[in-house]
Amino acid sequence: MEIKSAEFVMSNSDVAKCPKSMLPEYAFIGRSNVGKSSLINMLTNRKSLAKTSGRPGKTQLINHFLINKNWHLVDLPGYGYARVSKSAKKTFQKFITQYFSLREQLVSAFVLVDIRHDAQPIDLEFMAWLGENSIPFSIIFTKADKLKPNAITRQVETYKNKLLETWEEMPNYFITSSSKSIGKEEVLDYIDSINNSMNI
Repeated sequence: MEIKSAEFVMSNSDVAKCPKSMLPEYAFIGRSNVGKSSLINMLTNRKSLAKTSGRPGKTQLINHFLINKNWHLVDLPGYGYARVSKSAKKTFQKFITQYFSLREQLVSAFVLVDIRHDAQPIDLEFMAWLGENSIPFSIIFTKADKLKPNAITRQVETYKNKLLETWEEMPNYFITSSSKSIGKEEVLDYIDSINNSMNI
């Protein structure tokens, strides 16, 4: 898929106020320092479509972007140790849960994971919640440029073994690097294949 247009639509914390169109949506979510904004900018060929920050937790709303006039990329708040109050975290958790539970336009989620780290309980718990609620998702391993090929293979295998302790099979996954544009075509082609199957 070639990204010909990418435009900001809206930000909000109320799922009921999300775009009314029935265009398919793909939601990106992960821990606060996983490189989500950089990945979105890489995928869309825009340097600052999603705001990047040295401070984790910059994304604090549901952000909708219209891609190629026919699907929405949704940038969701990161979970984890963002520097926000406990009450703010509860608010994030509430509208993230509502988004996944209520948003009919959601086709698939992408859970971002830093490939340099072992499986984190917070990520595993979130994936389990998605599975329990029958929400399709793929894993996106980020920051692959930080490791050598053999180390990437080892990390993915370790992650896979951990997931298979509770999952029947490894979820669909991608290996990416925003700085090196690794995995860009694979992620976009995957989205394109789903859109095509829906005649989008």
